[in-house]
Amino acid sequence: MDPGSHNKVLKNFAYVKSYVLERIKEHQESLDMNNPRDFIDCFLIKMEQEKHNQQSEFTTENLIATVTDVFGAGTETTSTTLRFGLLLLLKYPEVTAKVQEEIERVVGRNRSPCMQDRSHMPYTDAVVHEIQRYIDLIPTNLPHAVTCDVKFRNYLIPKGTTIITSLTSVLHNDKEFPNPEMFDPGHFLDKSGNFKKSDYFIPFSTGKRMCVGEGLARMELFLFLTTILQNFNLKSQVDPKDIDITPIANAFGRVPPLYQLCFIPV
Repeated sequence: MDPGSHNKVLKNFAYVKSYVLERIKEHQESLDMNNPRDFIDCFLIKMEQEKHNQQSEFTTENLIATVTDVFGAGTETTSTTLRFGLLLLLKYPEVTAKVQEEIERVVGRNRSPCMQDRSHMPYTDAVVHEIQRYIDLIPTNLPHAVTCDVKFRNYLIPKGTTIITSLTSVLHNDKEFPNPEMFDPGHFLDKSGNFKKSDYFIPFSTGKRMCVGEGLARMELFLFLTTILQNFNLKSQVDPKDIDITPIANAFGRVPPLYQLCFIPV
């Protein structure tokens, strides 16, 4: 890390925080207690209801922290997954061609894809799942803490212990996904080409404290990728077999290497 880059990070954090604070003020000025429009409204209503409770978790400070978390977690992860997904589609043009054929057949040209289409598009659904499984975006999850003493494989994990869980060990399990290091949409298709659900698909973690934005993220990934492929052909600057899909070293998430691509209107 070069000297000074940490200052840029802090500056960016301050910028996002002030942006969130402005949005909160706007919400406060136009709040209708009976008609909440979104998460910020619901939080403000709860703050009002609990204003006499000294122990309340519903404080402006917590609202800023939560909105900043959701905003940051929701933009970086989805955009990185899309960038990595497009790189994989460049690398495997035969996969892209099959997705485009399915889009043409189910959606056609005269309207935009919508979520109702997904159930009729098993191959595309499998490709979106396989992108998330393969890239293994956040290999060691976010740190969690156990809420009570837990006995696990003859180990005692005392209440309050921070634990790191390996999502990789599940997403790249070779019994569930033969050849897990290969990008293969067949990992989510049965013999007849129908979509095959897997309990091992946990890029959003699992349990009560799993990703709060899973539904939104999955909707965005499906709609963005299908809309892009409905309207554009992807063209690589280099031969697909020479495309490097090795993620760049990163302490937290797996980020795709930099690459160039051309969008050619269909």
